[in-house]
Amino acid sequence: MINRFCSIALFLCLIVFNQCQQSKTNPVYEKKISFKKQGDLSILNSKNDTVARFEIEIADTPYKRETGLMYRDELATDKGMLFVFESSAMRNFHMKNTILPLDLLFINQSLEIEHIHTNAEPFKTKSISSQVPAQYVLEIYGGQTDRLKLKKGMKINFNRL
Repeated sequence: MINRFCSIALFLCLIVFNQCQQSKTNPVYEKKISFKKQGDLSILNSKNDTVARFEIEIADTPYKRETGLMYRDELATDKGMLFVFESSAMRNFHMKNTILPLDLLFINQSLEIEHIHTNAEPFKTKSISSQVPAQYVLEIYGGQTDRLKLKKGMKINFNRL
């Protein structure tokens, strides 16, 4: 009886092992996240002259706002992401899973830049605060704020496609 039990157990083990050998796992493909233009944004100085233009993606849902520009390995200097919230509030961002350095422009409900955080360091989990209530946040490639001489008090104008 024991020999029969051992034979059956050995036979079942061989079947399971054979099935494991035959089944191949599906390969995992990493899909590159590419920029998808959803609008245009201009930054205006106090004379209403356009000082910068960006093509933007719009993060206006909880999932899009949570994901932001994480996992992106490139962002052209004329592109950015505009985070749109339903109302003004203190905003906190982090750079976890963000590969690129970013400038964050915190914008009030009147579309005026209230605070700028330049060159946020990739992969950092330390919170980046708006310091004042903001309804919009524009993320652009790190260093663009200084290069374009963008300042607190400038206004934005944007449209969705």
